[in-house]
Amino acid sequence: MMKQLLCLLSITFPLLAAEPTSLFDGKTLTGWKSDVPKADEDPNLPPVFIVRDGKLVSLGKPGGHLVTEKEFSNYKLVVEYRFAKEAGNCGVLVHASTPRYLYNMFPKSVEVQMQSGEAGDFWCIGENIEVPDMEKRRPRKDASQKFGGEKTDARRIINLTESSEKPLGEWNTMEIECKGAEIKVHVNGDLVNNGFNSTVSKGKIALQAEGVEVEFRKLELTPLL
Repeated sequence: MMKQLLCLLSITFPLLAAEPTSLFDGKTLTGWKSDVPKADEDPNLPPVFIVRDGKLVSLGKPGGHLVTEKEFSNYKLVVEYRFAKEAGNCGVLVHASTPRYLYNMFPKSVEVQMQSGEAGDFWCIGENIEVPDMEKRRPRKDASQKFGGEKTDARRIINLTESSEKPLGEWNTMEIECKGAEIKVHVNGDLVNNGFNSTVSKGKIALQAEGVEVEFRKLELTPLL
């Protein structure tokens, strides 16, 4: 009788889906921490990451990262961003851990590239991930070069499309789905990368300052059940 009642309740009142959570409140950088190496030399350095007109803005220079205080795993992250003034470079780093692991700048992580014309590339930073057609999509200098995340490794994995990004000044939507050892990326609805066998499955999320100004108007995380 009890089993029948539970079945009836599950039909009448289905389990609620996980609710999305905004990682940016539109007013402050609460929940984030800036890591800009040049600030070590100059504690009066102006902020590189600011809030302006309800948007989170990476000013691009000097280089660094804005890192969440919390770690996350098994989630979908929706990022709405644009290069408002000039095309350039930026990225969303997932499963981030050790700060300044590479070149005394980049935290150990898997980077989802946002660079203009290359959105959706993977860059392995101390970690590794695989994709189909590794020889084709992960250029190596020669056959002896390893697929990995260290300085001398073949770290870049080229995305699957060439025209998924919007024109300069328009808003792009990037969806990053991290589930277990898999990372799947969509840009403006197109599947642009799908990696598996990641060496890491949880960590912090980081946004880059890497040369030019980038605006973010949405950073929304939904747990995957």
